[in-house]
Amino acid sequence: MNQRFFGDATIAERVLSVATELAYSPSHLARSLALGQTSAIAFVVPDLANPAFQAMLSSLSKAAAKDGYRVLVADSAESPRDEPALVSEIRHRCDAVVLCAPRMSDAELVAMADSLSPLVLINRTNPKLGAPSLSVDYRSGIQDLAQHLWDLGHRHLVFVEGPAESVSNRHRLEGLAEFARRMPGVRIDRMSGGATSEDGLAAAGPVRDSGATAALAFNDLVAIGLLNGLIQLGVRVPEDMSVTGFDDIPFARFSAPTLTTVSVPNEDLGAEAWHRMHSLITGETPGANIEFHPRLEVRRSTAAPRS
Repeated sequence: MNQRFFGDATIAERVLSVATELAYSPSHLARSLALGQTSAIAFVVPDLANPAFQAMLSSLSKAAAKDGYRVLVADSAESPRDEPALVSEIRHRCDAVVLCAPRMSDAELVAMADSLSPLVLINRTNPKLGAPSLSVDYRSGIQDLAQHLWDLGHRHLVFVEGPAESVSNRHRLEGLAEFARRMPGVRIDRMSGGATSEDGLAAAGPVRDSGATAALAFNDLVAIGLLNGLIQLGVRVPEDMSVTGFDDIPFARFSAPTLTTVSVPNEDLGAEAWHRMHSLITGETPGANIEFHPRLEVRRSTAAPRS
């Protein structure tokens, strides 16, 4: 018996010696394959350069780390065509997926849902999916901004739209259409745009020439680009034109002028997404779906129109 233990110890020492000599380190992938789990989840976003998505990722990662999970990140670069393949590929490398503001069609999302499970959705709901979802009331948020501009005296507005595939952009349009029905004296023009500051900058000339006295931008990044573009064209904000954003990213409080917007609780979205994901992974019932209501933040980029 003692001889056997002595032999085992000798073998162990030899193995450790060779491992040290070869600079061996354990393979996380091999261990994951053996255990059938990776202790990692994926976070897939359309554009990680957007500070709103960064805030979600930060809170999601911190919450997951407390339970021993890592977060892998994939950026679809606002490409609905490439998104399904990207999501499918990263799902093979982890245990679950948090899909944030997906640009793919409803039909594609429903068709992929089972293969992606466990799945949590942010900024997207679908009654055909059983996946937990967290969303923002974009309709009421854009209406709060439009109402603020109306109360200041603006009657001709222009909306610089987001990506055509964005469901949240569609909800904003629905909110503005409802607002226009309630306020028959208002005119709201639509203008193609995007989701980046460059898109806002490109829209500055058309916005200036639209005849509107106030512009609503798809998000804060677009609004900040628009602000800079208008100023470069000699348009004073807010004296000549008021501008609003959406999300309340940190830059909104430091732009010149500071940006009127609506605040979205992106950190809460990330943390709540993990709570639901953890429940799915551990076989528990996830919490109910939540729809957050944005909060109006009035700053210096809006004022009454000139007489």
